[in-house]
Amino acid sequence: MVAWQLNFGPLKEPLGFIKLLEWFASIFSFATCGGYSGKTEIIVECAKLSENKSAVAPFMYPFRLNVQLFGGIPENFCNATWKELHLTGDYSSPAQFYVSIGVFAFLYCMAALAFYLGFMHLYRDSRTFPLCDFFITVIFAVMWLVSSSAWAKGLSDIKTSTSPQNVVDHHCPSGFKCLPGQESHMGSLNISVAFGFLNLILWAGNAWFVYKETSLHSPPQQPNPEQGPGNVSP
Repeated sequence: MVAWQLNFGPLKEPLGFIKLLEWFASIFSFATCGGYSGKTEIIVECAKLSENKSAVAPFMYPFRLNVQLFGGIPENFCNATWKELHLTGDYSSPAQFYVSIGVFAFLYCMAALAFYLGFMHLYRDSRTFPLCDFFITVIFAVMWLVSSSAWAKGLSDIKTSTSPQNVVDHHCPSGFKCLPGQESHMGSLNISVAFGFLNLILWAGNAWFVYKETSLHSPPQQPNPEQGPGNVSP
């Protein structure tokens, strides 16, 4: 039976310290994206009457904007029929892909840290564990590159679709005059993109330190067949 030997020493080494940074960065990545909510506002005026109302469309993760309605306008407004007005675009795929990578990275970092702190002696005595750790680290580095790039493009499109000026210019119903209203700040979403690429740097950099623990970097020394078991080289 393998004994649990709690040791915080690995956290002082690059292998454990960077893994701890990856754990924190993954939390910020999926939290700043998955916890976001905002709204887009336009001001609707009557073409012939001095009356106006604000129409607001809320939106949030996973950013299926095409199902978000502008509310606040009565059906009969300005002696005309107000038709349903939606935001445009469905950006749930890049958002959910990005958040999923963040969650899986968070879970893997927890498991890896627990293994480092409790079973580092077993980790270093084995060939299998460092190799598995290395390949998983490389896969996560690639996934962070793909998901962060996709989410950066998705966020750019979300900003365009939710821009009040864009809604006014391209989607204002006929018979009404529309003016841009308040626009939500997306600072936390910008931060989520930054943390995505920070994760890429951390995981790609940590791949080198994990690689140094594998037999690929330091293959086990083979015994010299010309040297007998009883002979000792000087």
